[in-house]
Amino acid sequence: MDFNLPEELQMLKQTVRRFVEKELIPLEREYRPEGEEMPERLLKPLQEKAKAIGLWMLDVPQEYGGAGLDLLPRCIIAEELFRSVAVPFRNNEIFGPEVRPVLFHCNEEQKKKFLFPVLKGEIKFCFAQTEPDAGSDPASMRTRAIRNGDTYTLNGTKRFITGAGVADYGQVMAVTDPEKRARGGITCFILDMKSPGVILERQWPTMMGEAPWQIVFDNVKVPAENIIGKEGQGFSLAQKWISEGRIRGHGARCLGIAERALELMMDYSQDRVTFGRPLAERQAVQFMVADSAMELRACRLMVYECAWRQDQGEDVRDLSYMVKIMCTEMVSRVVDRSIQVHGGVGLTKDLPLEWWYRQVRSVRITEGATEVLRWRLGQNLLRARKPQ
Repeated sequence: MDFNLPEELQMLKQTVRRFVEKELIPLEREYRPEGEEMPERLLKPLQEKAKAIGLWMLDVPQEYGGAGLDLLPRCIIAEELFRSVAVPFRNNEIFGPEVRPVLFHCNEEQKKKFLFPVLKGEIKFCFAQTEPDAGSDPASMRTRAIRNGDTYTLNGTKRFITGAGVADYGQVMAVTDPEKRARGGITCFILDMKSPGVILERQWPTMMGEAPWQIVFDNVKVPAENIIGKEGQGFSLAQKWISEGRIRGHGARCLGIAERALELMMDYSQDRVTFGRPLAERQAVQFMVADSAMELRACRLMVYECAWRQDQGEDVRDLSYMVKIMCTEMVSRVVDRSIQVHGGVGLTKDLPLEWWYRQVRSVRITEGATEVLRWRLGQNLLRARKPQ
C-alpha cells in the first residue's frame, strides 16, 4: 500500500501551489471577496494566466474541450486553491466557467443551446433546489410542476439560491409526482430566468458577505423539452453532484484553509514573545498546534481515499457523509485555534482568519447539515449491519 501521491499529481499540486502563492496570496492585500463573484478586472487576468499554464476547465470532460480530470486530482487542486482568501467561497471561475454538472446530462440539442454557451462563458446558470420548508429533506419539497401537453406549469418558492441575480437560466428541481418525491418524483427543469412569473423576491444577506436569493415561481411555463434527463430523474442526477460537492467543495476546500491557518498559527507563535518567551514554548499553544496537525492529517487521508474510491466507480455515499462531517468540523476548530493564538491580531482584517471564520461556519449547514448527515450515516450503517 502506497500513501504517496503519484508523480503526476505531485507535479499538479506544485503547479497550483505556485500559482496560488504568486498570483492569489499577494492579491489578498487589496481584495477580500464579500460577494458571490470576483470582479471582472481581477478575474480576467487570472484566467489568462491559468490558461497559459494549462489550468483551464479541469473538471470538464475531454469531449467538451476540458481536461476531464478525475475527482482525486480535482480535490488536490481545490485543496491548494483555497489556501488563499482571495478565492470566492461559492462561485469560483478562476480555472474556468462554473458548470453545474447536471448540465452534462443534457441531450444533444440542449447541449448546443445551454451547455456549450456556458463553457464559452456566454451564459450563466444557477441551481435551485433548497426551499424554505424543505432544507435538507427533499421529501418535503413543495415546488410543483404540472404538465399540460407540451408545457409544465411551475409554482413554488426556492431559498438561498446563489447566483440567481446574475443567472440567465436556472436548473430548477420540482415535484412532478407527489406520491414519490425523492424516490423518483422530482424532475430537473432548465428555466429561463426572464420567464413571466419568475420573481426574485428578496436577498438574504449572510454573515459570510453573500446575499443569496429567494425566488418565487408563479405559474411559470416551462417547455417539456427543457427537462434534463427524464421526468422523475432530477434528484438522482443532482445527488452525484452533491456527493462530489461534499468531497471536493467541502472536504478538500477545508483542507486548504486549515493547512494555511495552521501555518499562520505556527509562524506567529514562533515570532510572538510574551513574558520573555515565544508563544511556541507554551504548552497550551503546542497542544493547539499538535491537535490541528493530527486532525488535518486524518481528514486529508479521508478525502483522498473517498475521492479515489469514487474514481474507481465505488459507491461512496456514506464515506462522503463522513468527509463532510469530519472536515467541516475540523476546519472550524483549526481556524478558531489560529485566531486564539494570534490574539487581537487574529480578529483584524489584516489576516484572512476572520474571513475564514465566517465562511467555514456555513459549511456545517450547506449541502446537508452535519446533524442530518450523521443521522443518515447512522441509519445506513445500522441497516447494513441488521441480520438478514
